[in-house]
Parts: sequence; structure tokens; C-alpha cells
Amino acid sequence: MKYVMDALRRKEAEEKLPVIRLEIDYELATLFEALQENDTVLIIKTKERLKQLRKQWLEIEHGDVI
Repeated sequence: MKYVMDALRRKEAEEKLPVIRLEIDYELATLFEALQENDTVLIIKTKERLKQLRKQWLEIEHGDVI
């Protein structure tokens, strides 16, 4: 039963990858705009969000179910 639950969690995590990819694209666009406007606060917030998304992506890629 444990293996079935682990497989389901892994599958759910892998299904999140396209969503994370879209979120990364959005945050990159936001970062670009913030850099153009020299908005330091938004730049910092966006970079932090990108770090979180990167961590989620790597956890899924390396099999660490989040």
C-alpha cells in the first residue's frame, strides 16, 4: 500500500511541473518589467518567488515529493 501511495504522490508532483513552468515564465516576465522600471522591491520579491519555484522544480525532478 505504501508503494501505491508513493506512486500517486509522485504522479501528482509530476503533473505540477507544467504549472510550475508557467509560474516561472510569469515571474520572469514580472522580473523583466521590474528591472525595466528599476522597482527594487518587486525585483527582490520576484527573485524570492523564482527561488521557491526552482526549489519545487528540483524536488520534483529529483524525486523528492513535495
